[in-house]
Amino acid sequence: MTEQMDAWAVRRPGPIDLGPLRLVRRDVPEPAAGEVLVRVLACGLCRTDLHLCEGDLEPRRPGVVPGHQIVGEVLERGRGADRFALAERIGIAWLRGTCGECEFCRRGAENLCPRSTYTGWDADGGFAEYAVVAQDFAYRLPEECTSEELAPLLCAGIIGYRALSRANLPPGGRLGIYGFGSSAHLTAQLAAAQGAEIYVLTRGQANQELARELGVTFVGGAQDVPPVGLDSAIVFAPAGELVPLALQALKPGGTVAVAGIHLSDVPALNYDRDLFRERDLRSVTANTRVDGEELFALAGRVAVRPRTTAVGFDRIDQALSDLAHSRGSGSLVAVRSR
Repeated sequence: MTEQMDAWAVRRPGPIDLGPLRLVRRDVPEPAAGEVLVRVLACGLCRTDLHLCEGDLEPRRPGVVPGHQIVGEVLERGRGADRFALAERIGIAWLRGTCGECEFCRRGAENLCPRSTYTGWDADGGFAEYAVVAQDFAYRLPEECTSEELAPLLCAGIIGYRALSRANLPPGGRLGIYGFGSSAHLTAQLAAAQGAEIYVLTRGQANQELARELGVTFVGGAQDVPPVGLDSAIVFAPAGELVPLALQALKPGGTVAVAGIHLSDVPALNYDRDLFRERDLRSVTANTRVDGEELFALAGRVAVRPRTTAVGFDRIDQALSDLAHSRGSGSLVAVRSR
């Protein structure tokens, strides 16, 4: 293993087409006590990475390396890091650390920990040849799936799983999905496996075609009205103007969950039209490790598989531009040749 590695770092946040992400040389990190060093095999590209590059999320340290859907093989173990074997394939996700002591951690809501830290935001992530992680925040992965298939599950899948839980979808209910990118197309598979009817409202022909390929009940434009009342809805698109539309599409007692870490401003809501009759509006904030463990157990049983497009490590900046401009569909995954 060399002493230095290639990595994509955020130099100065701005529009992705102006090059805020630059390829640099960095020292290979060393695992501290309780940490493992992995060689990155694949890393999913998330809209959160795009928000970080463009400044919608302010980087928490200069020159941070994004990427938080990491599949890697363990190369070195720090002192006391014996949870994983050398050469074992593991997953690194968005949630990187919590205090373990606050009221939220003690009650099982570690995603709300005020001292939580995140991969690719507080510390360097997977847009690099190597990465480190605390062993307690890494995941064992199903052996039957490829690294390319597993990478999107580490954020898009986990967040979609939590969003589905927050949406309070009743058994066999009707679920509206607004926006149909990486997380949404995985959530649709999870919900369908539970017997739900899926109604997709999204822009972009490629996203609409992917929804049809997955056999959803209805596909329409982002501003369209579903043909029936919905029991639940999830807003994945970072567009606040969709929130009132999703609320208005609900039956009485329904729930809208907003899944993104960044959302444009939500227009003023009308109480009678948008919220009355016990319609709920809920947000989704990161995830807990339990969410991740439950998702990987479920994915093995119901065969949730992302539709992926592999991109070379040297094209991560171009792939994020494709994501920004809605070119393509499903999940983009940067893969490295062995």
